[in-house]
Amino acid sequence: MSSRSAALRTGLFHHLAAVGRCHLAGLLGLRVVAAGAGVVGALLLLPVGLGLWLLPPASGALRRCGDIARHRAERWSGVRVTAPDPLPRAAGARAVLADAGLWRDLSWAWLEPLVGGLLVAVPPSLVVYGLFGALVQPFAWRLLDDGNWYAFVPVHSTGLMLAALVLGLGFTAAGLLLAPLVLRLHARWGRRLLAAPRVTELQRRVGQLTDSRTEVLEGQAAELRRIERDLHDGAQARLVALGMRLDSATRLLEDDPPAARAVLLEVRELSGRALEDLRGLVRGIQPPVLIDRGLGDAVRSLALDSFLDVDVDVRIPVRLPAAVESAAYFAVNELLANAAKHSGADRVGVLLVHEDTGVDGPRLRVTITDDGRGGADPSRGTGLLGVRGRLATFDGTLVLHSPQGGPTTVTLEIPCVSSLPKTSSC
Repeated sequence: MSSRSAALRTGLFHHLAAVGRCHLAGLLGLRVVAAGAGVVGALLLLPVGLGLWLLPPASGALRRCGDIARHRAERWSGVRVTAPDPLPRAAGARAVLADAGLWRDLSWAWLEPLVGGLLVAVPPSLVVYGLFGALVQPFAWRLLDDGNWYAFVPVHSTGLMLAALVLGLGFTAAGLLLAPLVLRLHARWGRRLLAAPRVTELQRRVGQLTDSRTEVLEGQAAELRRIERDLHDGAQARLVALGMRLDSATRLLEDDPPAARAVLLEVRELSGRALEDLRGLVRGIQPPVLIDRGLGDAVRSLALDSFLDVDVDVRIPVRLPAAVESAAYFAVNELLANAAKHSGADRVGVLLVHEDTGVDGPRLRVTITDDGRGGADPSRGTGLLGVRGRLATFDGTLVLHSPQGGPTTVTLEIPCVSSLPKTSSC
C-alpha cells in the first residue's frame, strides 16, 4: 500500500510540475513577443541607419529566447531540437541578415504567442478555473445573486453548488492530465520552427561524416598495426621457434632418439602456445560467442569474466547488424574495464534494450550503472573518447552522468534496425 501511495504522490507531483512548466512556457511567449518586436523595429530602422546598431543585440536577444525554448523542449519532453549556428560575434547587421536561423527565429517569434502560447495556456487555465469551482463556489455562492454561473451551471442552490464542485474537480483533473501531453505537443510544434535550417543540418552532417570517415580509417590502420604486431610478437615468433625445434629434432632423430623425443615434446608445447595466441588474436578481432550467439550472450560472457558483480538484463528480441553488435560489445568491454580499474565499484548493472520510439527510429540503448565513487571525467584518458569515436561511426551517442560520490551511469545509443530474427541460440 505504501508503494502505491508513493507512486500516486510521484504521479501527482509530475502532473503539477507539468502545469507549472506550461505556465513558464506561456511567460516565455511574452518575452518572445518583446524580442521579436525588437528585431522587427531594428529592421524597419535600417534605412535610417539606426537599425545597423540595433539589429545585432535584438537578434541576439531573440536567439537566447530560442535557445531557452530548445533546452526546455529536450529537458521537459525529451524532444531534441537542433540549434542553428551561433550568430556572428562582433559582426555588423549585414552578417546577421545573412544568417538563415534569424528568419526562422523571427517566424517563431510571431507564431509562438498565437499557437504555442494558446496551447500551453490550456492546462493552467483548466486547473485555475477548476480550483475556483471546487474551492470558492461552495463558500461564495450564497453571497452572490442569481446571476452566479459556473461554466454552464447556474449556482443558486445547494444541489447546483455540489454540481459546480464536481465540475470544478473535473476541470482540475483534466488540466493535470493534459499538461504532459500539451508540453510534448508544444515541444514538437516548436521543433518545426526552431530547428536548424535544412542547409545547416546537411552541412553538419557532411562534417560529421568526414570526421567519422577519418576516424574509421585511422582506427582501421591502427587495428591492422596491432594485428601485425601481435602476429609478429606472438604466433609468428612461436612458429619460427617451432620450426627451429623441428629441424633440431630431425638432426637428433638418428643419433640421439631420446633427445629428439624431448625436443618433439617442446615442439608440441610450442604449437599449443601458438594456437592459444592465434585464438586470442581472433577473439580480439571478433569474439566467436558474438558471432554465434549474439550481443546478449557475448555481454554475459564479459560479465562472467569480470571480477565485479555484473548483472546483465537483455531486452533484444532480434539479431542486430554485425557491425552494430561488434561496436556495442567492445564499448561495453571498455566500460566494464574502466569500472573495474577506476570506479571502486562492487556492482555493475548492464541493460541492453532495442526499441523503436517512432521518432528517431529503431535504436540500441545500452545503460551501464556502477555503485562506485563517481567523478568520472571523459576528458581524462582515452577510454571514453575511444568509445565515443567507435559510436560516431554509426551516429551513436554516449552520455555520462557521474556525480561525486556516485553512482556513475553511462548511456550508449546506436541507431540500428534488426538484422535477423531471433533464433533459439539467442
